Amino acid sequence: MTLFRMVALAALVFTPPAQAADMAFFVKNLRKESVAVELFSRDRETVWPGNDKVFLIGPGSQKSVPLSCDQGEHICYGAWVDGNDSISAGVGPDNDQPCDTCCFICVEHSTETIDLVP
Repeated sequence: MTLFRMVALAALVFTPPAQAADMAFFVKNLRKESVAVELFSRDRETVWPGNDKVFLIGPGSQKSVPLSCDQGEHICYGAWVDGNDSISAGVGPDNDQPCDTCCFICVEHSTETIDLVP
């Protein structure tokens, strides 16, 4: 075994696992329609709430969404009008839309606010 392989193997063995963090997203729906929201990790295959479910937020309502994520993980939101996913915000319902202002970094005990405007 070469020295490089030994060092690489040692780095894998001694790399600490990602540290879990609890944070929250405060979503305000300022629209006149209900919206569906999902949160997507950019660093791993994780979606909140997951299992083909969404956070449903009524017109003019707000919701606090707590989640557990990996410290430093990039999380983006996708939102769309309930029943009409062609009207969307953030990275959209399929996490495939470009967005510069809809991603956040997971930080322990932090809260990010998302305003869904008409």
